[in-house]
Amino acid sequence: MLLESPVNTAIAHDLLTEYFHSRELGFAQQNVTYTITFPDPASFVPPHGVFVVAYDGEGEPVGCGGIRLIDPGARGVRYELKHLYLRPATRGKGWGRAIVDELETRALGFGAREIVLDTHHSLTAAGALYASAGYTSIEAYNSNPNATRWYSKTLGD
Repeated sequence: MLLESPVNTAIAHDLLTEYFHSRELGFAQQNVTYTITFPDPASFVPPHGVFVVAYDGEGEPVGCGGIRLIDPGARGVRYELKHLYLRPATRGKGWGRAIVDELETRALGFGAREIVLDTHHSLTAAGALYASAGYTSIEAYNSNPNATRWYSKTLGD
């Protein structure tokens, strides 16, 4: 089950803390510094964005993700997919794709023509998920110090 959630609720904050901590550890193993920046809650309030939390059949939170409106691109209205995270024990069970699909649907409902995201090359499972969902590699659209790869997907017609 996927439920819309303010990004600053206790559950969302716990999931984001786990996400940022896991990235911080992963970057440290590569001798790279990870910059932690908690998201601005206003960026994830419809129609400027949305944040969702995924819950398993027992009602336990298993992951999260959000979209936020950014400057228009060549295709028009553009949203950015942010903070896709799944707890390790829940990975490989379709939750990541469910969150991505839900966020794409929400972005389309807000009038998006494109959804973009950035990620790090060390997140190979994430890269595979994005490729299987139809995202293609693009030039950097931001200066995120944690990103090494950028992707885009056209929404709608």
